[in-house]
Amino acid sequence: MDLRKLKTLIDLVAESDIAELEVTEGESKVRIVKSSAIPQNQVMMVPQQGVQQFSAPAVTAAAPAPAAAAAPAAPAEPTGHVVKSPMVGTFYRSSAPGAPAFIEVGSTVKEGDTLCIIEAMKLLNEIDADISGTVTKILVENGQPVEFGQPLFVIG
Repeated sequence: MDLRKLKTLIDLVAESDIAELEVTEGESKVRIVKSSAIPQNQVMMVPQQGVQQFSAPAVTAAAPAPAAAAAPAAPAEPTGHVVKSPMVGTFYRSSAPGAPAFIEVGSTVKEGDTLCIIEAMKLLNEIDADISGTVTKILVENGQPVEFGQPLFVIG
């Protein structure tokens, strides 16, 4: 399903009183459910191979892909603690264009320090370090779309 169609469907559900919407297009099936406890929608894409879930606020910049096509950025698991994306969106290394990056390779971070921002549906979400250590790798380029669970950084 085209990303623009998916975003339009999410926006329609978010702005209306509809609690749930399900659309089937070819082999893809999309189900958008508005949660009452948390103001967040759930989107499920069901290709023939299996189920892949996305958080609706994080769908803006992601490219739709079959469940089997989402591969980690690095072929082998890097040594150290891998910080993964908690959502689908657009990865930014700094708070504004032209501003210095939050961290660089070799930066020492403490638990709770901001590592990057992921933009999802015009919301900027700060991603914080969940452990202290030194950043050994940055696995994503600035402005690149990221998937849920995609490795972003390695902290050693």
